[in-house]
Amino acid sequence: MLSNRIAALVSGLSFSFLVLISPLALAEIEDLKPHQDQGGTAREIVSKLEMLHYNKLKVGDEMSSGLWDEYIDSLDPSKSYFLSSDIDEFRQWRTKLDDDLKAGNVDRGFAIYNRYRLRVSDRLNNIISQLDNGLPKYDFSVNESLELDREDSQWPQSISAADDLWRKRMKGSVLSLRLTGKTDDEIADLLKRRYKGQLKRLGQQNSDDVFELYMNSLTRLYDPHSNYLSPRSLENFNMSMSLSLEGIGAVLQMEDEYTKVARLVAGGPADRTGKIKPNDKIVAVGQDKEGEMVDVVGWRLDDVVDLIRGAAGSYVRLETIPTGGDGTHRTITIQRSKVKLEDQAAKKAVFEFTEGDQTYKVGVINLPTFYIDFEAYRRRDPNYKSTTRDVARLLDELEKEGVDGVVLDLRNNGGGSLQEATMLTDLFIDQGPVVQIRHANEQISRHNRSRSRAMYRGPLIVLINRLSASASEIFAGAIQDYNRGLVVGNQSFGKGTVQTMAPLKEGQLKITQSKFYRVSGDSTQHAGVSPDISMPQLIDSESVGESAYDTALPWDRIHAVRHAKYFNLKEMLPELTRKHEKRTETDPDFVYLREQFKYQIDQTNKKAVSLNESVREQEREQMNQDVLAMENKRRLAKGLEPYESFEALEKSESEDTEPVGGPVEITLEDDPVLNEAGFIMADFIGLTKRSSSPQVANFD
Repeated sequence: MLSNRIAALVSGLSFSFLVLISPLALAEIEDLKPHQDQGGTAREIVSKLEMLHYNKLKVGDEMSSGLWDEYIDSLDPSKSYFLSSDIDEFRQWRTKLDDDLKAGNVDRGFAIYNRYRLRVSDRLNNIISQLDNGLPKYDFSVNESLELDREDSQWPQSISAADDLWRKRMKGSVLSLRLTGKTDDEIADLLKRRYKGQLKRLGQQNSDDVFELYMNSLTRLYDPHSNYLSPRSLENFNMSMSLSLEGIGAVLQMEDEYTKVARLVAGGPADRTGKIKPNDKIVAVGQDKEGEMVDVVGWRLDDVVDLIRGAAGSYVRLETIPTGGDGTHRTITIQRSKVKLEDQAAKKAVFEFTEGDQTYKVGVINLPTFYIDFEAYRRRDPNYKSTTRDVARLLDELEKEGVDGVVLDLRNNGGGSLQEATMLTDLFIDQGPVVQIRHANEQISRHNRSRSRAMYRGPLIVLINRLSASASEIFAGAIQDYNRGLVVGNQSFGKGTVQTMAPLKEGQLKITQSKFYRVSGDSTQHAGVSPDISMPQLIDSESVGESAYDTALPWDRIHAVRHAKYFNLKEMLPELTRKHEKRTETDPDFVYLREQFKYQIDQTNKKAVSLNESVREQEREQMNQDVLAMENKRRLAKGLEPYESFEALEKSESEDTEPVGGPVEITLEDDPVLNEAGFIMADFIGLTKRSSSPQVANFD
């Protein structure tokens, strides 16, 4: 299941390799056993989940069956270590795990893990033994393929079947490394170090690691944002908050053996490079500009994070596999720094757009996050920074500059302060409710705006994409429900839940206790906010967003609350949509974006990869030519000089453009979506001027 691969902080041991099972290796690793206090903690976790969690999941046989599936899948999502006989043996416990947990017994969870640990240890020992004698000799001219997604596959029925699966994985890994230009000796050395490191980390795991993994398989049944933090994980988290170490401004997750970029922190070092995207996989990390690259495939997530973090001002290099590509690796140099509040602060720009024979000035406000300087606020500093204060100042400046409309850009804004989301809405609507919150006890609270009159009452567009989440969705949903402005872009993330920390005797439990609802009664959970006018999709909603989690809480509705309606958007939308579609149908940038996304999805959805070297080389060359053709088609349509070769295109994209500190300036160059939002605004302004409908039409 995808949620397992995204959420489980399992060591993610690689499934790239091979062969025979050695009985000697199985005896080299001792079983891990639970300590006495963990039974009591398990009872406490079950009790708190039952009493406090928003999702009223009954502890019984159905839950036990779900825990059994989730736990085994989190350990071995690729079905590469366990044998079918192991799974048959464990199946007798499928409906007994709930009774165990209520009794404070986690022995069966440990027994399953110990079998997994032995299987992994055996594999790694045999891989290392073979690599000590050099790489196995593979025939890369044979036409065979490697399965990429084994979710629907069967567990190996025998040792020989498992061996053949690992032979293909080993062959696939060697071939992928050969295609990056590495020699056989370099490949053997890299793989040997990789698997010796994994074996060492496997031996360092203790009962706390197993218990945390088992309990998080339980919490994920309730929803993907609830999880258990062991005392060690809690200590590491608190320590990371106090150390003077900085990172790259990226949220990372585990997916099988890879560390994957989940999202980028707006204004952070990684975001400013423009070269790292969500779903990119990190395969190696190097210190400074020329330090040795350390292979991190199969590493624990916290170990990878430790390697990436470092002193502010120092450099780290990441070797990545870009999402949707042909598997070619890319190395990116990033200067570590703290993501400063000023780097995430709202900023503005003014552009001119035409509608017919009229030219309009459009103000653009970019808002990377919903922020507030809590420390200054607590000190009662009258000049503390916050989203609402900064946007109010920018709106005042834009009014003095004579803008005719405002575009508020919330793309990639992952949320932040709920208070700021509601207060920001105050600037655009008169008195009324902004968001409803339903709690686990089914009580509903409402956040209302406090101003008697909006600060800005002119035409408004809110620009969102798949990475607009949480507080962004509350604001965009309110603007949409009030018909206060147009929501343009893509369906948002769909994160509409609230978590709190609950103390335990050992560790803490992060638990989902509330859910957000719009004034229309619709939840933002799972479905997110759908735009009034859609832009080309740039991020795969199947792999990014709340709906990508298997156990995400569902969308639902509660009663709407009475609220005003401003612009008569129902009357305007058909004409606005028609003009938008006509404008973008043949626009070179939009044609390119649509073609690029479809091509990326086609590559991502491949179920198998060839193990024939000449086929892989041909596929890579074809992909390079396809990418070149799409880019040159765009350039020619725009009157630009085409690239002579893929190498020229690649060189242009990889030129050293190391970002400097500070916020990124707003520009229409290389941002066709923002540019089109400006033209939609010009159309919107024109229709508003010609409309006979009052601005506040009625109340619902």
